[in-house]
Amino acid sequence: MDTNLLTLFKLSLIFVNMLMTRSLSDADGGDLSFTQQPRLLQCNQTVLLLEMERCGERFRSDMSHIHPDDRCNLTHFIREYHVFSSCTETNAERIGCFWPNPAVERFIISIHKHFFSNCSLEQVFIDPPDDTLTLLIFIPVFLTLAMVVLVVWCSKRSDLLA
Repeated sequence: MDTNLLTLFKLSLIFVNMLMTRSLSDADGGDLSFTQQPRLLQCNQTVLLLEMERCGERFRSDMSHIHPDDRCNLTHFIREYHVFSSCTETNAERIGCFWPNPAVERFIISIHKHFFSNCSLEQVFIDPPDDTLTLLIFIPVFLTLAMVVLVVWCSKRSDLLA
């Protein structure tokens, strides 16, 4: 490459760099004060409860299409529940309330009591007998200790094993 062309290329890069840094420094040196205060929404509980009722009405309508025997099986109503949950979250944030808050939680609990109060575990799990539980605890502990002893013994005897 010609040395004059290389010099011209370097100068053009320096010139472009100077223009970019000057425009950045102008932006940094500008007045950064806000002309308007950011709008902070205050949580209006009345509006929030009205919106939650709308979400609940839609959920009730969606759940009316699901047979009552299938209401305890999440796979039958997961889409409806997701829409309900998204509705409550979106509306709470739009109104300026955090989600979940106590009012939303009370509303969701009332929905759960209405639709899912008859859902209970068909199988009740109980703890194993104490002898079995003790055995299930001590076997891994003793195996861990045995492995540590074996590793230490093998590391000391590495000259004979090699």
